[in-house]
Amino acid sequence: MIDAALRLDDVACVRGGRMLFRGVHLTLAPGNGAMLTGPNGVGKSSLLRLCAGLLPAFTGSVARSGGVALCDEKLALDSDATLHKALSFWAAIDKADPAQVDAAIDVMALGPLACVPVRMLSTGQRKRAMLARTIASGAAIWLLDEPGNGLDAASLELLGYAVERHLANGGISLVASHQPLSIPAPVTIHLPDHQVAPE
Repeated sequence: MIDAALRLDDVACVRGGRMLFRGVHLTLAPGNGAMLTGPNGVGKSSLLRLCAGLLPAFTGSVARSGGVALCDEKLALDSDATLHKALSFWAAIDKADPAQVDAAIDVMALGPLACVPVRMLSTGQRKRAMLARTIASGAAIWLLDEPGNGLDAASLELLGYAVERHLANGGISLVASHQPLSIPAPVTIHLPDHQVAPE
């Protein structure tokens, strides 16, 4: 079982002098998943970055246990390297089991592309590669920012399966999406409910 925990207590976030949200509470234990919903611009990405420790909370506190993997719009893979080599580079940085790279490639149905340079991947293939990087990291906590963008129906099924398996192994997922996704997430935070009404 993975050692994983994520807790937000009365969290508020300020960006550019504007309070994006406040009063966010969330407790996730091993095997728990949650969804952040709301239109673009309400602060979903900021909340994920706050959970990852990349942004400070304006008020409140964030506590986490276990490694964290943030999957956002940044590819962060060497465009000249083959997909397998690019994923293996990050797996080594994350001190993950090298075998997890092959497993991640299989989970996201990227096997035929393992020896293809990253620069030659299509938009959807790149998105699946980003998700494979998250899987290969071995991180306990997955923070997925709009993971459904650029994915077709078959790839969305792969995403749902990957998250379901991660939770079954005791991991945690927090997924931000403006579109409905068929992934396990019994807890939902509708971020507009935590926005400050204009005076």
